[in-house]
Amino acid sequence: MNPSKIPRNLTRGQFVKLSAAVAGGAAGAYALFQLAPWMDDRAPANRVRLPLRGDTKGNDQSRELIRYATLAASGHNAQPWQFLVTGSEIQIQPDSARRLAAVDPEDRELWMSLGCALENLSLAARHLGFEPEVTYPGAENFIRVQLSVTKSESGRHFDAIPLRQNTRSAYDGRKLGASLLGEIASIPLENGISLRVFDSSSDLTKVQEFVNQGNRIQFADEAFMTELVQWIRFDKREALGSLDGLYSRCSGSPQVPRWVGQAFVNGTTPGKQADSDAAKLRSSAGAIAIASDADDRSAWVRTGQVYQRLALRMTSLNVKSAFLNQPCEVPELRGQFQAAMGFGNALPQLLMRFGYAEAMPLSMRRPVDDVISWA
Repeated sequence: MNPSKIPRNLTRGQFVKLSAAVAGGAAGAYALFQLAPWMDDRAPANRVRLPLRGDTKGNDQSRELIRYATLAASGHNAQPWQFLVTGSEIQIQPDSARRLAAVDPEDRELWMSLGCALENLSLAARHLGFEPEVTYPGAENFIRVQLSVTKSESGRHFDAIPLRQNTRSAYDGRKLGASLLGEIASIPLENGISLRVFDSSSDLTKVQEFVNQGNRIQFADEAFMTELVQWIRFDKREALGSLDGLYSRCSGSPQVPRWVGQAFVNGTTPGKQADSDAAKLRSSAGAIAIASDADDRSAWVRTGQVYQRLALRMTSLNVKSAFLNQPCEVPELRGQFQAAMGFGNALPQLLMRFGYAEAMPLSMRRPVDDVISWA
């Protein structure tokens, strides 16, 4: 089938039917290859999430800490980090080769991803009996973490690290009780970082409108669409080959050849994407925005720490969450979103939805040896 012949208004239902037709016809051999038991796409996702080993020393101990750090959230699952180990110091450095130039031209979300990794690393270090002293990026273009020996400390946030995921499916519509919502919103914050919880119908209607506008702008942007398609892994062969990106199975989409998946994504009109995300937001219990007083790398890292902390708290309570960042990513909407939602002088950095849903397959992570170096 010629991809150019696929209509641009293809619905998700039509896409699933097309996928079935492809699998049952000329691509039957492809489908058999993708479903083959010798291509186990669960093993690498599970292996990297094994319990943290406490019996390691030296370089092996550093690998264990960094393994847990890499289980952090990142935009498009780009995993834009490198770790340099120098004795008792670990530097978390940006990997510029993995930056998202279209959706994140200022590297704002890249540094938030490094903040998420910092939060995981700090929790893992305390579990192994180290106190992390953090130096935030300023003149230096990295995060410095100095480890000193202290008493071991664990808790539910640490326990939730291997289980946390961005659950991008629809939720079941149930609301959270006031007590549970208060427990989530009471997480410790970083200096200059604040939270706003939106769970009323009027607030969620306003949030939905900004998400809709963001989708219409982004999905009409050729550079955004090209970048998005580059980071989608449409089948297990692609997922196992890269161990990064947005694996279709993790969001409940069928596995298909790249040309089919790419045609579907490129054929998704801005209006249809807006409708899809609006339905997901309506199925959620609410949304939370994280804002900062400043808008620099240090504030972005702290935002990532708070987001990861929030996602881990939700995971410990069996509450799912997913990014819904369009109002913060589109420059012309960010200020309007700030004013309309009552942030005052605080700048909205991240938006997420939350609620109850079934767990989805876990995403991939690159091997620790691919992201670690030694001084």
